[in-house]
Amino acid sequence: MSSHGIPRAATRGERTAEARQKELKEIAQYQQLVEEVNDKVIDVRYPGRGNIADDDLGQVAAKEYTAELLQKTAELLKKNPEYYTVWNHRRRIYVNEFEDLARQASSEEIDEDTRVSQVLDIIQLDLQFLFPLLLKFPKCYWIWNHRLWLLEQTTILVPAIKARKLWEEELGLVGKMLNRDSRNFHGWGYRRTVVQNLESPALQGQSMARPEFDYTKKMIGTNLSNFSAWHNRTKLILRILDEESASDQERQNMLDEGRPPRSSNVTHAYFAVRLELELIHKALFDPYDQSLWFYHQNLMCTFDPDQAAKSMAPNLSKEQRLEYIAAEREYIEEVLEDAQDCKWPYQALIECTLLEGKVKSCLKEEDGVKVKEWLQTLKTLDPLRKGRWNDMEQQLASNWRDIW
Repeated sequence: MSSHGIPRAATRGERTAEARQKELKEIAQYQQLVEEVNDKVIDVRYPGRGNIADDDLGQVAAKEYTAELLQKTAELLKKNPEYYTVWNHRRRIYVNEFEDLARQASSEEIDEDTRVSQVLDIIQLDLQFLFPLLLKFPKCYWIWNHRLWLLEQTTILVPAIKARKLWEEELGLVGKMLNRDSRNFHGWGYRRTVVQNLESPALQGQSMARPEFDYTKKMIGTNLSNFSAWHNRTKLILRILDEESASDQERQNMLDEGRPPRSSNVTHAYFAVRLELELIHKALFDPYDQSLWFYHQNLMCTFDPDQAAKSMAPNLSKEQRLEYIAAEREYIEEVLEDAQDCKWPYQALIECTLLEGKVKSCLKEEDGVKVKEWLQTLKTLDPLRKGRWNDMEQQLASNWRDIW
């Protein structure tokens, strides 16, 4: 029926009934598929039986590792990639195929080159199967897990030079995935695992800390609010300094804003890292970005005597620590002038002021007054965490009784 020549849309009840019928049909198809897969991989079948008696062990059914079952698992995983048991079924099928190829090579039915070629074909086909699933479900753990398992099989089953090629292709793929979604922490975690494998002796690898460090800078450049990129950067800085046997002066250079290194060798080794404070200062033109303040907080640990041993410059003198802290406090106060409704600068100022007091082993009374004022402001700006600020206030009153 139409009204004024315009077809009338189905009523809500009619649409719901139609959608419900479609949903019920899909559920029935899914349940049937689950039953078909599980029936073929179950170890023991006892229709209508609850317990397994010792004299019944002869009724163990043979497992089926067939191309048909593999296809069924693929259909099921396309519908529900979170069904992790089916990923296990799929891996069992492949293990059976790999073992069969090894037996054939051992009995000289096929040569070693053929075995390697067929193993690679199996793995590459399954990697291709996973790709559209990753695009559709980029945050599904089990897809990433299965993909990693496949690549690990190449390390075990094929020569290092061939296995490495697949791992390198995987690094390129995860780079493309992060270009699509630069903040996908699954992708970042997976990238770290891929890099770790590429660095391993099993793949004739060497350190990739420097290129990975450069990669974090590239990703930060496209999106400053990238927690994962900043996090990776904190880990890679320490690795680079340790691997390149940086001296105390060279470690300090990485913190200084534009201080020239002592030699051309230092220029090559530390050009990317000695401007960390300058980098975060440039990024903080947006003081409302939480990830930037977390990275700044990490850098400030360098000046904390209790945490310095694990930082990028562990052997700074007391005077150097105080100089850096004072400079950062001055910078944050400048940021605050244009962001007085933002909680992060207040929190950073409290941390800087208390850190200065810790290094000096005393907190000036006027600084104690400022910290109190900043805490009151935080209670106003961030009332959901008022309890946290109250706890901090009580702790400070206990630690600095003489001025609080």
